[in-house]
Amino acid sequence: MAGGGFVSGWLIGVLVELPGEPAPIRHYYGVGFEDRAKSEWMALDAGQLIGRIASSPYKGQEPVQMLGHLTPVRMKTLGLKPGEVRALGPNWPRRWIEVTSPPQ
Repeated sequence: MAGGGFVSGWLIGVLVELPGEPAPIRHYYGVGFEDRAKSEWMALDAGQLIGRIASSPYKGQEPVQMLGHLTPVRMKTLGLKPGEVRALGPNWPRRWIEVTSPPQ
């Protein structure tokens, strides 16, 4: 695993349909659970608080998609606690993942 250590959390993208927007918008969530599936469900639940979750992929993006893992060290650096779900907004969370550019 990149950055050493084991996985303690995940960066999850959720496509949300908002009123007045012509297309779904991906919102990002930092989720402090080791289990990937649980993290995806927790991000999905958080996304439903701001709008309707997209029912199908849009431009190659899945409605709920794991984008990266978080090690314990990375979680501590970012201040994400175990069991926490943190909404990161619609902008690419470059501090949260070691990727040079967002997926297209």
